[in-house]
Amino acid sequence: MIDFNLRLENGSVLLRPLEEADLPPLLVLSSNPEMWRFFTHDLSTMDGLSEWARPAFEKQRLQFAIIEKKSGNLIGSTALGNISERDSRMEIGWTWLGVSYHGTGLNSVVKKLLLTYCFEKIGLERVEFKTDVLNVQARKALKNIGAIEEGVLRSHTLMTSDRRRDTIYYSILKQEWEYVKRENDW
Repeated sequence: MIDFNLRLENGSVLLRPLEEADLPPLLVLSSNPEMWRFFTHDLSTMDGLSEWARPAFEKQRLQFAIIEKKSGNLIGSTALGNISERDSRMEIGWTWLGVSYHGTGLNSVVKKLLLTYCFEKIGLERVEFKTDVLNVQARKALKNIGAIEEGVLRSHTLMTSDRRRDTIYYSILKQEWEYVKRENDW
């Protein structure tokens, strides 16, 4: 179902598979530990960044480097994972952008590119998203693209600070995609 050499692009961004050579420039973007309070890994160190990237290099998820086409800069990362071919679903997640790219609209552009691939190229029935219930910014962003809140898994994930995260799930279904596409200003 997943081509681990997949490249996706539009007028604003290029998504290409993450490479080990991307880790040092990503570390420059991720060096503020405060960025990771809602994340399952602290990417502010090379050890943390390498541990987070390991599943991508082991082909357990398709982790992309996000390149802003206007500048050519590596600006963050996103992924396709938790793939269930039998159930025709997968998750879009593991997404982050460098602080200077927050609020630029590029996260929505990336989501549209991935959702278009999921629904229009490979014909998935469901795309899932999940985040920390405390991450108000991520929850708002998911609602803004039309993802439907489904529920909370309590004490679901161990965070880097030894806090147990309550994880909130969202999804978009195949039959909702045309509406989501039409209603968004991406």
